[in-house]
Amino acid sequence: MSTPATPRLPKALYALTAGAFGIGTTEFVIMGLLLQVAADLHVTIASAGLLISGYALGVFAGAPLLTAATGRLPRKTALLMLMLVFTAGNLACALAPGYGWLMAARVLTSLAHGTFFGIGSVVATNLVPADRKASAISLMFTGLTVATLLGVPAGAWLGLHFGWRATFWAVAAIGVVATVVVWRWVPKDAGHDEAPASFRGELGVLKKPQVLLALLATVFGFGGVFTVYTFIQPILTRITGFSDAAVSPILLVFGAGMILGNLVGGRLADRRLLPATFGTLVALALVLGAMTFVLESPVGAVLFTGLMGFAAFATVSPLQMRVLEKAEGQGKNLASSLNIAAFNLGNAVGAWLGGAVIDHGPGLGAVTWAGAAMTVLSLAVVAASVRLERRAVPARRPAYL
Repeated sequence: MSTPATPRLPKALYALTAGAFGIGTTEFVIMGLLLQVAADLHVTIASAGLLISGYALGVFAGAPLLTAATGRLPRKTALLMLMLVFTAGNLACALAPGYGWLMAARVLTSLAHGTFFGIGSVVATNLVPADRKASAISLMFTGLTVATLLGVPAGAWLGLHFGWRATFWAVAAIGVVATVVVWRWVPKDAGHDEAPASFRGELGVLKKPQVLLALLATVFGFGGVFTVYTFIQPILTRITGFSDAAVSPILLVFGAGMILGNLVGGRLADRRLLPATFGTLVALALVLGAMTFVLESPVGAVLFTGLMGFAAFATVSPLQMRVLEKAEGQGKNLASSLNIAAFNLGNAVGAWLGGAVIDHGPGLGAVTWAGAAMTVLSLAVVAASVRLERRAVPARRPAYL
């Protein structure tokens, strides 16, 4: 007897992936351009690094604001508007005359990020059967991981040979293409299976302790990643001893790890969500901690850069699905967008923590320990969430039991 074929995934998921690719490229590409931006705009490397924190904080602030602004719109219309904001922001980056203007343009671009991934996650889960929801999210986030594998190294190469502004012109062009694909493939209802909620109704999700704990776990989990990844260029050049030109190929290894980890994390979360959440966070903490001991080895540093990408993005689908699971009801749009904001708040906190360790602590070689410690905090939050959930079960039983 032949095995039934797996149903083909809808084209709308691939349209979301295209949008995620553009957004992922503009978010991460600045890490491969820090030295060029700092030299051209006459600022320090630390100041250039704040362009990462500024973007992340823009995502954190923009997610609830744009979710409120687009809550009554059809989801396809909202996604198209967000891609237009993204494209305009990248054009402004390419034309920025100075550091302050570039920071403002980065923040403008970031405003679309959280709401696009938040609405996109809800759309993705509504387009597939219940047993493929996490995999649908992981497919959309594949755009983000492919951006790291292809878009970021390509952007770093463009910046090295044609100037950092050329990179942002290229990303703006990606935004135009992604907008067309979303317009062409995402259906008008965009998987909308419930009536639109008012923003006040959406805010009700913030009264749920389990949602807040799930968001906090995301902040600490991804904060650990960006404590290290923000400073991967100086780590590889100043500790491991690679040349500046070698950084882009090594970022390909990180991107390949992200793609594999993202797909594996989605599969694991579809099978058993809670064990997948714990398991992927444990793996991430172990990788970040062990990375400390191989930074001076070229082979070890490259290997663990790939493992860091794998472990980091294996956590994405479990963390996103946990928030959606705890949100339930009408608060899914806001909860999903806030979790993307939580990822980016973790990015900002991680970048700040890594900088503090470098400037005021043990130094560049200790950022991996700091990243591992942040991830352990995420594990502690998930454990506290599980304990709270188990305590609540007896309270719902009839008094005579």
